[in-house]
Amino acid sequence: MTNLEKYNQIFEEVFGVKSSDLNDNYGKQTESSWDSIHQLNIISLMEEYFDLMLDPEDIMACTSYKAGKEILIKNGIEL
Repeated sequence: MTNLEKYNQIFEEVFGVKSSDLNDNYGKQTESSWDSIHQLNIISLMEEYFDLMLDPEDIMACTSYKAGKEILIKNGIEL
């Protein structure tokens, strides 16, 4: 499984969406069920799947699919 597939799996688990539904516009502004609990679930799974410990700034900034990808890249994860 590629890193992008693992990342997509996080959103599939948290929101019950298909990976084909995910794009750079998917996020807090477009997903009505996105709340702080969902955001923490995303962060928790990102840390687990990619063996990371994210900074508080990254946690607060992870408000979209695109932002999460940028955070992973910033932390040395190739997508």
